Amino acid sequence: MKDYQGEQILVVTRQLFDNLSDFQGINTDVERYLPSLLNPENNFFMDRGEAEDDPSHKQLIPYCIFRVKDEQGDRYLHYTRGKSGGESRLHAQVSIGIGGHINPVDQREDHLGMGTYMAGVEREIDEELNITGAHTNKIVALLNDDSNEVGKVHLGVVHMSIWKQMVSTQTRMPLPTSLYARSTTYAVPSTTGSRLGHAAAWMS
Repeated sequence: MKDYQGEQILVVTRQLFDNLSDFQGINTDVERYLPSLLNPENNFFMDRGEAEDDPSHKQLIPYCIFRVKDEQGDRYLHYTRGKSGGESRLHAQVSIGIGGHINPVDQREDHLGMGTYMAGVEREIDEELNITGAHTNKIVALLNDDSNEVGKVHLGVVHMSIWKQMVSTQTRMPLPTSLYARSTTYAVPSTTGSRLGHAAAWMS
């Protein structure tokens, strides 16, 4: 078992997910699942070392797809994970987004509700992207993939983050930090779509 140094992460039981009607792949019926998943009565923090090997729980993982709108049109961030990323099972895989765990440091007045969850989302974006300028953030889908060991213990909450590049020489497009990724680029939707199959296992 990898040493996660006692990290605590937000989880729900697999039973809750099954009761809500489990699925494989992408599900855009966010309102059917999210209120229950982010109900403080249904989620709790668990030791990550235990959770990574326990398919009776699902780790809630926000996953933000970054869409850039500028004079070149609409493009999407995608990159290849470097060896310094935290999850060794995903090294060298193509990713189309930024994601991570919700930790106790993210807790807000709503305890383990939407406020806590969104605080964790913004913290992950701040930690993993070199970004300037404002961005929007909307939850658009859930992603589940029980076909592999990583997917069995994770449940992705997919966000679409739109970043409008300002006309300024001081503004840069958001890029993953150097310790986290390599081969970073932005692609038009048709190119990104051709890579989606690789990127979604597990949401790389």
